[in-house]
Amino acid sequence: MSAARTGVAIDAREAGRRVDAVLDRLAATGDRAACAAAEELVRGLMEFYGAGLARITERLGDHGLAPLLDDELVASLLALHDLNPEDVDVRIGRALRSAPEPAELLGFDPASGVLRLSVPAGGGCGCGSDAGSTGAPQGVADALAAFAPEVTSVEVEKAAPAPALLQISARPQTPARVR
Repeated sequence: MSAARTGVAIDAREAGRRVDAVLDRLAATGDRAACAAAEELVRGLMEFYGAGLARITERLGDHGLAPLLDDELVASLLALHDLNPEDVDVRIGRALRSAPEPAELLGFDPASGVLRLSVPAGGGCGCGSDAGSTGAPQGVADALAAFAPEVTSVEVEKAAPAPALLQISARPQTPARVR
């Protein structure tokens, strides 16, 4: 993934966090009218941009849209507006292939949104923490959020460690006996 693409995706996530923070601050003021107006504004903008994206996808068609589906930001926007032509299983596979950490798909329950993954034992950040044992590694979680927002939670199973390899080497040479 190029640095420019990553920067765009990160900026999009940051924009979403900023919108949530503003809505939370408004809710904390207790001014219900201002909070309702802000939420209505966000819904209206989402509908407006969704309608524009729908028109673009109609004109491009599935074939014209295909080259854009690898882009996290585009895929995320299309999924957010239910416009992505790929089904959720294809998008989950795309997310797992694009993630920096390896993960193997064990199953997905569309009714609950629960995704089951296997990650290599000892995988994760390398910092010694066990954070990956209850949730997806951060790169996998980010890719799933972009490509398959239908995934609402991830159950991670650590894969069994590979068996230890035995080192087989030539028998040490004994020095020649001096007589």
